[in-house]
Amino acid sequence: MQKCCHHELRIQFRALLASQATFSTASVFDPLSARIAADLGYEAGILGGSVASLQILGAPDIALITLNEFAEQATRIGRVARLPIIADADHGYGNALNAMRTVVELERAGVAALTLEDTLLPAQFGRRPFELISVDEGTGKVRAAREARGDSAMAIIARTHASAQSLSHVIERTRAYQAAGADALCLIGVKDFEQLASITDGLRIPVMLVTYGNESLRDDPRLAELGVRIIVDGHSAYFAAVQATYESLRKQRGIALSGSRGASELVASYTMPGEYNTWANEYLRLAE
Repeated sequence: MQKCCHHELRIQFRALLASQATFSTASVFDPLSARIAADLGYEAGILGGSVASLQILGAPDIALITLNEFAEQATRIGRVARLPIIADADHGYGNALNAMRTVVELERAGVAALTLEDTLLPAQFGRRPFELISVDEGTGKVRAAREARGDSAMAIIARTHASAQSLSHVIERTRAYQAAGADALCLIGVKDFEQLASITDGLRIPVMLVTYGNESLRDDPRLAELGVRIIVDGHSAYFAAVQATYESLRKQRGIALSGSRGASELVASYTMPGEYNTWANEYLRLAE
């Protein structure tokens, strides 16, 4: 059985945040993928909430996964990890008190860092998809997360959605989360370098940027100058695994296809989004 020191991996991640360079994460979803990422020289891995939902539930990313389910998968990965693992902890699975419990469980699982987002989750019926909680509630979660951790080396990363609000509001939130003691900020939905520069101007803590293939943000030296230390460029490894599984089983079964089916199409098909939409229309209307 491989032995690892979670505290040392957290120290390694802190060194990445304190550096002057930008590092790309590997999307990991099980122990084997974590070992592969470390062997290939990645400095950090990330267990995405959407990927965990697919891997554990076969369900779309609509906040169905529970803390225990997510922590169990993080524990399996943390048991063998030889690189720092970032856990996408969504909204902390509830309010600030739930976020404290989330920190305790994920610290025990061995993650080096976790992100807490300010999206209003689970999504409310009839509301816009990226509605955010108040700044006060968001800062409360950050402060609660800091209080709950036993190892101060574990990084608390506050996440906000740049395209879901005006630039002035993004700046207000990031400064508030910085003041609340976040170790880093995670930005999603940034459209270009001009917007990124406006947000990061004056920040004293490093940035984790979720680009999801945005070509206009592919310039690592420039990102580094703006304080971006960690880049998450999607979860293509997991989707490639889904497609490879489908193709292998299809060929083994001797089923011919007239055309190829992409990973996104396969995921959309097998997560049964139609059923969830039907249930949402049937039952969530009561919450209006």
